[in-house]
Amino acid sequence: MSRPRPQPPADPGAAQADAQVARALIAWHERCGRHDLPWQHERTPYRVWISEIMLQQTQVSTVIPYYERFMQRFPDVRALAAAPLDEVLHLWSGLGYYARARNLHRAAQQVRDVHGGCFPETFEAIAALPGVGRSTAGAILALARAERFPILDGNVRRVLARVFEVDGDPSEAATLTRLWALSEACTPATHTDVYTQAVMDLGATLCTRRNPSCERCPLASLCGAHRTGRQHELPAPKRRRARALRRTCLLVLQRPDGAVLLERRPERGIWGGLWSPPQFDDAAAARVWLGSRLTAVPALQPLAAVEHAFTHFDLVMTPLLGHCSGYDGAPDPAQFAWYSLAAPEALGLPAPILRFLQRLSAAATQTQLFD
Repeated sequence: MSRPRPQPPADPGAAQADAQVARALIAWHERCGRHDLPWQHERTPYRVWISEIMLQQTQVSTVIPYYERFMQRFPDVRALAAAPLDEVLHLWSGLGYYARARNLHRAAQQVRDVHGGCFPETFEAIAALPGVGRSTAGAILALARAERFPILDGNVRRVLARVFEVDGDPSEAATLTRLWALSEACTPATHTDVYTQAVMDLGATLCTRRNPSCERCPLASLCGAHRTGRQHELPAPKRRRARALRRTCLLVLQRPDGAVLLERRPERGIWGGLWSPPQFDDAAAARVWLGSRLTAVPALQPLAAVEHAFTHFDLVMTPLLGHCSGYDGAPDPAQFAWYSLAAPEALGLPAPILRFLQRLSAAATQTQLFD
């Protein structure tokens, strides 16, 4: 993979505007930017990489406690590479978009095995890591080493689309090409780390998707959208797809000691690689599955539904509780696990499944109190 080459601005006037954007943002960041985020201390490529992956589609306030716990357990890339995937997913539980955690783990192992445990130094090598693309690789080098690479995360797209009045869906190729050219042109040759942090901060704090604070924005006098009153129109919204509703059944098979049978989810699909009670399209499918594994099939009691909203669809899961003495035969430990509600182990559990199991444990405790 070769480094994308700079694209010159179309005219001298555009070049002047690009330079003004950088100067205004750098000056603003010195006064008003965020300077005390956890990943801004000891700003190594590894620490910046972890923060950039966590911040994808996730707000700073949500990321901070996850980042601090993650870095305490995995202070360097070798520690992350050596850890079991389940432990990585466990620390990620609740942060969502779990493919990010799996890619982090794979990338750490690639750094260990291919790069001798040293985080790569070139754009090409960083961009080739699982889960790292052009923008993330540029951000790592710009923030950690002040090297001149443009970035184009969601916040930066929004800022540039408004300042330069870029029409079109930012996810479409032609619009992306234009925005990358603008990002390249605006990125200064010096103080690249400050500029990169500044443009991300601006999009996250002032140039927000809804209700932007134009009166406080350092780019207001340069912003085409502000000048023409189009800040609420740009960037153009993505084409909305109708939200779908999916229903599924959770088979909650419980032993006398209270342990619940969990199954590892497939790598692809929702909650890939995490653990959950076995899921089925309906109760009939759950009973067929039970009949193939248990000599005595227990009665199944429906519990209150578990609901969760994903980006493009809503999921409604109906738990079916069944009590059994065990599992006929020895379940594959790589695929199934008995999860103790009383002394839970560190498994990667989706947040709604973890909350459900905690409620199940609390309900069992209350029942014991009144027996």
